[in-house]
Amino acid sequence: MNIKQVKEELRHTIIPFVRQRPMLIIGPPGIGKTAIMSQVARECHVALVSYTITHHTRQSAIGLPFIEKKNYGGREYNITEYTMSEIVASIYDKMEETGMKEGILFIDEINCVSETLAPTMLQFLQGKTFGNHRIPEGWVIVSAGNPPEYNQSVREFDIVTLDRVRRIDVEPDFSVWKSYAYDNNIHGAIISYLDIKKENFYSVETTVDGKQIVTARGWEDLSELMHLYEELNIPVTEDVISQYIQNPRIAKDFANYFDLYKKYRTDYDVDAVVEGRIKEVSIGRIQKASFDEKLSVINLLVSKLVAVFRETFGYDRYVRDLYECMKELKFVMGRKDSGRSSAEIIGEKIDQAQAQLKLAQKQGLYDEEQLRSSRLVIRTLERYRRDVLDQKMDDPAAAFEYIKGQFAADTKTRQEMIVHAKQCLENAFAFMETAFGESQEMVIFITQLNASAICLRFIRENGSEKYDKYNRSLLFNEKREELLKDIDETMRFADVLK
Repeated sequence: MNIKQVKEELRHTIIPFVRQRPMLIIGPPGIGKTAIMSQVARECHVALVSYTITHHTRQSAIGLPFIEKKNYGGREYNITEYTMSEIVASIYDKMEETGMKEGILFIDEINCVSETLAPTMLQFLQGKTFGNHRIPEGWVIVSAGNPPEYNQSVREFDIVTLDRVRRIDVEPDFSVWKSYAYDNNIHGAIISYLDIKKENFYSVETTVDGKQIVTARGWEDLSELMHLYEELNIPVTEDVISQYIQNPRIAKDFANYFDLYKKYRTDYDVDAVVEGRIKEVSIGRIQKASFDEKLSVINLLVSKLVAVFRETFGYDRYVRDLYECMKELKFVMGRKDSGRSSAEIIGEKIDQAQAQLKLAQKQGLYDEEQLRSSRLVIRTLERYRRDVLDQKMDDPAAAFEYIKGQFAADTKTRQEMIVHAKQCLENAFAFMETAFGESQEMVIFITQLNASAICLRFIRENGSEKYDKYNRSLLFNEKREELLKDIDETMRFADVLK
């Protein structure tokens, strides 16, 4: 399976909340096993408690021993009991802290535990208990580990244990990761490079110089550094790249490509292209360019559109969230018997929004877009409160008319951003049509748009005649190829029967 399929399996395990075996996910390091846990928990509105079990001792896992007196057959005996497992206790703490009764207990590196802890892990997988303490009802157990070829500390599970878990083997898959990369602000140079050199997406080699590793985690961490260095105008050198991409050959190859990528970004001025300023010299150059250069420019174009759409969606979320606050303020500030000033009413709403944000962060239910929106809403409400105080608008009704006007300006900005984003998409299509017409490059452009959930969401919500036209053509060609393949297989089968 790839990581996307594992995520769906996990969702199907959580949603019914019926008795199911613990999941055991086995896959190479750095492919996203841990990341999908928080994604699924957030999407399914359940809590998440995560532990890397190699950081624990037998005592922290099963609890500390203490002496308890009990009566058996009329005689009193000293017996050994155990305090509650730190791991089980953390589940109850999470339930009390968040108010969420259902969740995921994720145990990472479960097949790398010490010899003294190994029997406890087997008991945990077989009986859903740590020591004498059972995992609460409503909690799904998910564990993960690396195959032995990636970790010398790995312990093989016996047949008895494996017969009590749902084992899922996961492998790296660039096509799945690319969709994630587009929508999670992975640097465009990385996406473009790996689109050309897919074989360099994931690599673990043992050489005379030691292990050389390249993982999805490494590419994502490098991306964050590249964004930061570009903001600070710090060069991203081969030495820096090799700290994350720990294979000298691939690190050097990507460093060389990154120099080309920066040159393409400057030469073709993709920012100007999406704004509708297409240079004839750029059209002439890309028509004569190598396939790798064309693919790089197409990826530059798609990455720019993703950035535009992401910003538009972020502002749209903010305006929608602010609108919900405005509805509540209208109700309270419209009452003549509220007995509070306008600043006090807005202040109470700020306190409520801050408390809601704090709880959501504890629950892990907000993604980055929602977190940014909530913080921006709070800042806007604080600005409203300062304005009504500065202008001495004590009357709630009059104050609401003022802030309604401020909100109208935000609504107008939202609509302008949507219109601008639609025009950017049209300008990108105009560039592609002028440069390539209905060619394989247009097919690649459509395919890259389809790889991004953000692009598809924007097009679905706002429409695009050009996209519909070329996407229908793409789907027709794919169906035609499938039909021809079926016909070919049928003919071969008929020949065998003769």
